[in-house]
Amino acid sequence: MIPTVYVIGHKNPDTDSVVAAAAYAVLKRSLGMDTARAARAGAVNPQTEYIFERFGVPLPEFVPDLIPKVEYWLNGPALTVRDTTPLWEALQVMGKAEIKALPIVDAEGKYVSMLHYGAFAENILTKINPHKKAVVTTSVAHLMKIIKAQSLVAFDEEQFFKARITVGALETETFRAHILSEPASNKVVLVGDREDIQRIAIEAGVRALIVTNGNLIGKGLRELAEEKRVSVLVSPYDTSSTALLAIYSTPVNTMGDTTIKPVNRSDWVKSARVHLAHSPSRSVPVLDDEGRVVGLFTEGDLIREPNIELIMVDHNEFSQAVDGIENYRILEVIDHHRLGSFATKYPITFINRVVGSTSTIIAGMYREQRVPLPKPIASVLLCGILSDTLILRSATTTELDRETADYLANVCDLEIDTLGKDMMGSASAVASRPAAEIIKLDLKEYEASGKRLSVSQVEVSDTAEIMERRAEIAQGLAHLRREGGYYLSAIMVTDITDLTSLLLIDADREFLPLLSYPKEETGVYVLKDILSRKKQLMPALFELVEKATER
Repeated sequence: MIPTVYVIGHKNPDTDSVVAAAAYAVLKRSLGMDTARAARAGAVNPQTEYIFERFGVPLPEFVPDLIPKVEYWLNGPALTVRDTTPLWEALQVMGKAEIKALPIVDAEGKYVSMLHYGAFAENILTKINPHKKAVVTTSVAHLMKIIKAQSLVAFDEEQFFKARITVGALETETFRAHILSEPASNKVVLVGDREDIQRIAIEAGVRALIVTNGNLIGKGLRELAEEKRVSVLVSPYDTSSTALLAIYSTPVNTMGDTTIKPVNRSDWVKSARVHLAHSPSRSVPVLDDEGRVVGLFTEGDLIREPNIELIMVDHNEFSQAVDGIENYRILEVIDHHRLGSFATKYPITFINRVVGSTSTIIAGMYREQRVPLPKPIASVLLCGILSDTLILRSATTTELDRETADYLANVCDLEIDTLGKDMMGSASAVASRPAAEIIKLDLKEYEASGKRLSVSQVEVSDTAEIMERRAEIAQGLAHLRREGGYYLSAIMVTDITDLTSLLLIDADREFLPLLSYPKEETGVYVLKDILSRKKQLMPALFELVEKATER
């Protein structure tokens, strides 16, 4: 099965992260990677939502986590069999597919039971037990199909009944006494060319008469069978083979194991292992939310590679990545941030360039590969650059960012300044969101001197609205730091009009005195002319954390 390749940005994604994922997935599909799908690991902010809606680009698929789920290890679509299928056909399906278990489903594809060799062996013994008369659920149609019989007379072909299979091998009068000793309406009589036995069976009104070895019956007996409503079938096989095949004409659901509990495709692999351990076939059916079978999960699947692969954009640290990422193969990393601790089992494509935006890198890759940029994609890539560089004013902005922005603006016929103002205006809705949501917008985790830090960033056109809610935000930061076990938690509020920022922070008491930024009030600092978290704020915080831990 060809794996799905998720192109995905970091948790709590900003505009650049979401744009990079969407644009790079389109590029990969253009280059032949048909299974590339754009994904995002969190909710989008108002600015991102505005951009994608304005230019008609679908938002990447929301993937909240990649904790191993059953569906990530399924090996292709489900092979199933209808509950009314003759047992003989179901066993042939298993043999041809070389599988040890086969889910049985109803007409809507919903799970009924499981056919496996253990259940088959146990149930078939009840049908061929020499101490009991064989009773097999079947129908005239099923008998005809499995025995490959020629129908001479047939009634109620599709109706299932509990058949008592009798071989007409007794002396004539003994057979007559036997057949009349109990109701004959559900009996199936197998006989060769003995006309006397054929007549007795038809006169008794058996459900079906199967004449073996290709023998036919006379016209008189045929007319009598029609009068008595007895189905007459001609088997090409000898009597013993016909008797065996008659048993295998039973619907497969009579041999199914109903004790095997299915799992849902979204169940965690950890919990599915428990079901596997209790399954006699070491396999369990996998259902969708409507109860339909979508796959078979086996112990062998656990040693295969999952059917998910990843391309990371706008980050290269697992601490910032979607939860569970360590379980999957990473094919590529496209980023513009500092290098964190990063290791993979296989060689990968790793592109990290000193530019202000991952969107700049992605746009350049379209040009390098000579792939035409669709205007909607060019538009969102331009927005990604303008967002991450604060309309090309951030300290992280490079000449390549400016040149790429000009190129994209020409492609999509947009004015950079006008578009930038529209984008930043859309960000003004941030201040009206719940405080707990604000402090997690574009949140990134870092590690310095063995300490974990969380630093978010939001852009606003006026910091006044945020400052009016500073008490709520301070409480939210304290809660986030406590729950996440961070050394410090902060949010950088950047004023895109005055081109300055405020830092709201909750940290250990030993750390706060080291901050040399102008202090507006407790936990609030003015970051004059500081716009870039990556290039201006984080290097200073790393240095201060190191000093604090050395004391």
